[in-house]
Amino acid sequence: MARSDDLKASPPMFDNRLLDRFTRVHHIVPLLIFTPVIAYMLIAGFPRFSVLGSLGLIIGGYLFWTLFEYWLHRIVFHFEPEQGFGARLHWMIHGVHHDHPNDPLRLVMPPSVSVPLGALVLWVFWLVLGYDAMLVFGGAFLTGYLVYDMLHYHVHHRMPRTAVGRRLRELHMRHHFQDDERGFGISAPYWDNVFGTAPAETGNRARPRPTHSGDATGAR
Repeated sequence: MARSDDLKASPPMFDNRLLDRFTRVHHIVPLLIFTPVIAYMLIAGFPRFSVLGSLGLIIGGYLFWTLFEYWLHRIVFHFEPEQGFGARLHWMIHGVHHDHPNDPLRLVMPPSVSVPLGALVLWVFWLVLGYDAMLVFGGAFLTGYLVYDMLHYHVHHRMPRTAVGRRLRELHMRHHFQDDERGFGISAPYWDNVFGTAPAETGNRARPRPTHSGDATGAR
């Protein structure tokens, strides 16, 4: 198999075809699910505050997403147990993407994960901020998530046309093929500069990640 094909053709996570189908998702699906939710939350919540108050909540919600994205990627996605159930769980959550980064059906978060996780986060916002503020803050947070998912798909499958897009693609490819312990911010790479994990500005690809796809079930 050619290297490009190997990067694209990820194995099934489960022997059961129906179950495995829930681990693969077209990149348009998050837009169809979350856009109406975000629109409702922002439209319902914005008038409950002053313009400045609502704008503050929107900025805060989006910035909180960027931090959430960075630390989720760094701490959860890149926590790599060596063996057993933990190793398999890591492969299912994120390892498969590093082994086969060009599989177009495993570039956005499947709804089986994103919907429960999003509901949990919004519930926490409700407890901490109250219902009205949760609508605006949470709507901006989910917008950040949607931007991240679409951007992640496009840096892998669409050649960016702008200087910013090309830079985001370069940084993310360095994370995949140069050093996977750096470059955790995909939609907001400035957090890598803040926390000291920015990819090295060098052309060498010294630390490619080994392939761990294992057998047809995805076990290492």
